[in-house]
Amino acid sequence: MGKEMVSVEDLAERAENHLHETSLTPEEYEALKQSVAELSPIFSADRAYFILGSYGQPEIRRLQLVKDRLNRRADTYAFLMVDIRSEWVNTYLKFRLLADYTDYIVGIAEHAQGGFLVEQGYFTALEEYFTKTYVCQREYDDLSFDDVDTGVDVENPFSGMQTAIFEMLEENGRLYRWTTEDDLIKCVENIP
Repeated sequence: MGKEMVSVEDLAERAENHLHETSLTPEEYEALKQSVAELSPIFSADRAYFILGSYGQPEIRRLQLVKDRLNRRADTYAFLMVDIRSEWVNTYLKFRLLADYTDYIVGIAEHAQGGFLVEQGYFTALEEYFTKTYVCQREYDDLSFDDVDTGVDVENPFSGMQTAIFEMLEENGRLYRWTTEDDLIKCVENIP
């Protein structure tokens, strides 16, 4: 039940490793000190889900939908990066620490227009992230033009880099596809 709580010193040491032995600034250290209490739900729940995707409208509404569905499960904590205090100066470091301590990384991929494109690179570069990553990829084939609410190019919604990542996840049984929000809810049911 639950995981061992992290100390400020442990968090700072891990942060400095991610910064390639660069020292934390006083502001970064203060943000880490304040974040320990905010991170406590990650350690007190049996399963923690870090949900990534685009924060545009209406995409963030779907991220909130996924968060809500996962939080309905017993003894879980699902969150978005924006849910954790925004005083962090270094968002790269914030992402890495949150990804380190969560059990599952859940990506909601709708297009190649912003969102979590950089983070998708970490899924493949770092085995520790890849093994705990699940992605729900949106498909546009069965949608009418009026049903596409993001301004995406439905003929070419994803980059070649994303497509390669999706293929690797699919080979490992961790890629799910969705078209409508009802489909997205079904995708979430497949995530452990």
